[in-house]
Amino acid sequence: MEGLVMQRADVADAEEILILQKAAFIKQAEMYNNYRLPPLIQELEDIKSEFKKYTFLKAVQGERIIGSVRACMEEDTCLIGRLIVYPSFQNRGIGTMLMLEVERIFDNAVRFELFTGHKSARNLHLYRKLGYSVFKSQKVSDNLNMVFLEKIPARG
Repeated sequence: MEGLVMQRADVADAEEILILQKAAFIKQAEMYNNYRLPPLIQELEDIKSEFKKYTFLKAVQGERIIGSVRACMEEDTCLIGRLIVYPSFQNRGIGTMLMLEVERIFDNAVRFELFTGHKSARNLHLYRKLGYSVFKSQKVSDNLNMVFLEKIPARG
């Protein structure tokens, strides 16, 4: 996308990222008929405190954050969370670019791990396309199974 910039976010971006997160996750809430998903009920102070542990990336178009992802290392695993793209900008490669940037920044990771809901076909498609594979599934409720995926990067 023309004019799209990938960069690290800082705590000053927390409010805009939280607004984006809620806009991006509303479709998930509809899909699972659950409007109490953690990304939808997260509060500003919570997301600000996550900046202490996670590296946040943002995709910026002009002055607007239109995508974000967060990641951190736990031992030799990079844990990736909340890949979000503003709904009107989805399916344009922004999520792929954010994921590839995480993998570039955390290039010392022995493995990458993330999760999504079992009904989230577009998410699962994206992650599989990027080389992630399912390693476990966990039932959360009658309407939701969390699918955990991992990627072991090739070392050359």
